[in-house]
Amino acid sequence: MNDQNCLLLSKVKASGYSVKPVNGLMVLRLCAIPITLYDLDGDAVEMLVDFCYTSHITVEECNVQNLLPAACLLQLTEVQDVCCEFLKRQLDPSNCLGIRAFADTHACRGLLRVADRYTQLNFLEVMESEEFLLLPVKQLADILGSDELNVRSEEQVYRAVMRWLHHNLSERRHHLPYLLQHVRLPLLAPKFLVGTVGSDLLVRSDERCRDLVDEAKNYLLLPQERPLMQGPRTKPRKPVHTGELLFAVGGWCSGDAIASAEHYDPRTHEWYLVAPMHKRRCGVGVGVVNDLLYAVGGHDGQSYLNSVERYDPHTNQWCSDIAPTTTCRTSVGVAVLNGYMYAVGGQDGVTCLNFVERYDPVLNKWTKLASMASRRLGVGVAVLNGQLYAVGGSDGQQPLASVEHYDPRVGNWHRVPCMGTRRKHLGVAVYNGLIYAVGGRDEITELSSAECFDPRNRTWSPVVAMTSRRSGVGLAVVSNQLIAIGGFDGATYLKTVEFYDPDTNCWRLRGSMNSRRLGGGVGVVRLASSSWEGTMPNFGVREDGDLCGTTPKSVVQGATIPLPPGLSVSVMNQSPGSPSSSQLPNSLTSSMILLPNNVSTSSVPQGQNIPGGTVVNGTMTLSSTTSRTSYNSAFLF
Repeated sequence: MNDQNCLLLSKVKASGYSVKPVNGLMVLRLCAIPITLYDLDGDAVEMLVDFCYTSHITVEECNVQNLLPAACLLQLTEVQDVCCEFLKRQLDPSNCLGIRAFADTHACRGLLRVADRYTQLNFLEVMESEEFLLLPVKQLADILGSDELNVRSEEQVYRAVMRWLHHNLSERRHHLPYLLQHVRLPLLAPKFLVGTVGSDLLVRSDERCRDLVDEAKNYLLLPQERPLMQGPRTKPRKPVHTGELLFAVGGWCSGDAIASAEHYDPRTHEWYLVAPMHKRRCGVGVGVVNDLLYAVGGHDGQSYLNSVERYDPHTNQWCSDIAPTTTCRTSVGVAVLNGYMYAVGGQDGVTCLNFVERYDPVLNKWTKLASMASRRLGVGVAVLNGQLYAVGGSDGQQPLASVEHYDPRVGNWHRVPCMGTRRKHLGVAVYNGLIYAVGGRDEITELSSAECFDPRNRTWSPVVAMTSRRSGVGLAVVSNQLIAIGGFDGATYLKTVEFYDPDTNCWRLRGSMNSRRLGGGVGVVRLASSSWEGTMPNFGVREDGDLCGTTPKSVVQGATIPLPPGLSVSVMNQSPGSPSSSQLPNSLTSSMILLPNNVSTSSVPQGQNIPGGTVVNGTMTLSSTTSRTSYNSAFLF
């Protein structure tokens, strides 16, 4: 290599270079022909030539930005892949936008996808970076418009827009209407919309911005019109989910209502106790809105309740500052439709109810809706195809086989074909596009039978019976599995759990809860990565779609990483010299050691040493065996 970036080709042997046949022979004429390579780093080209001879190359932070363009130009795909893999591992909130631009420039589509996903996952940290302030307006709008943007509220999106705008207000203020249309203003809290957004001088001085604020106000002030006002700005975003947890709360056991709560982790097949509710609740209804679990009504052993509690799985705490229902309800059905929580039927201590009310979590307010045609206590409820179904129950005289559904667009209830069996205190859930109704009690005894409703032909069909009779049973779908939980078999309060297998058409027992529960509530919470905010520094995503959280480079061996309850992890240790020193093509995978699978703070006894760390008081302490001061690790969910 000379100073003019000329390379003598007498040394080159590389795949991807063509040769021509001469007299039936493949001949490569070797001669010292100088070729000028523009805009490439000389050292990088020399490293690539050496790689063609040795199949060995060292990719480091100091050379990757020169190696990748050269490898792309020379079509050395193995080196391209290693450079891209190296940059994926270097992603953090301060550089992901720059790496994304670099990938786009050099047409590295895989790296581009990963950088985009990383930006969405870690948006709250990315918006604080210097790179964020330098984004072109079109790229910022693309980020803000993503349904996958990982934020807890639109307030965070609005603050990101204003931070970018004020970095160069004189040059950027005219972009505000364009950017504000990508903020989902109708989903803001009313106080923030009026007090912060609506009062901002930049917003008030632009007619297009004022129109967007007025649109949001109308959405909040006219809840009955919301089904007709749906659009891109009223669609909740989808935070990244790392898993699902099935919660069982309250119920009746040993002659009294209980307040205990626990969750099932489908990755470990174990049940873990969580914080108990503030009140004991039997016949409680449960709904999940925005990954928060609500416990509605019930009976505390002495009184019928109209109070509501909300559980945050990220903090393991219940709060009671939720508006009560308009009437006391136990044996109530609860479901969530279009972001609203519905309380259906039940009893108030005097009579069975046909009353229905709907909770708006933005306004913290319950509103009465049209009543059902029948009074129903112990009713099962489910949501399918935008309709709210009320299945079975009791009218106070006898168990019911009747079914009706509510259409929120017209606000009316309509009859649906009846079940084959009368059932009260049954379990109801939607699974694979069908409504399943299981267990309960008829006029005589507790039931193990089950049936399902197909909305396409509006018929009920029998399903194989459960292994146990179960009245007051909970039914839910978690990780694409239909699960029946607890109940009463006529003699014993149950804590057993059974799973339905549609392929073999049979139920199988699998483990037990910590507590026996009759009339407990069940709900599925999807854990979002934003729950790690303040605990885990940032998130990464592999090209195969798996989510991982990576410790920052400043973390050294012996660092302690808090783990939320119930999450299982794998600890991945990178061996010394990888990935910066790689023997191609298989070293990137062979140098990774996965230790161990499905380790969680709940399943490992306190103080027990495990490969890669020690669990003490709900934390995992990393303990590297390498002598390097920098300890790289990743948690794969």
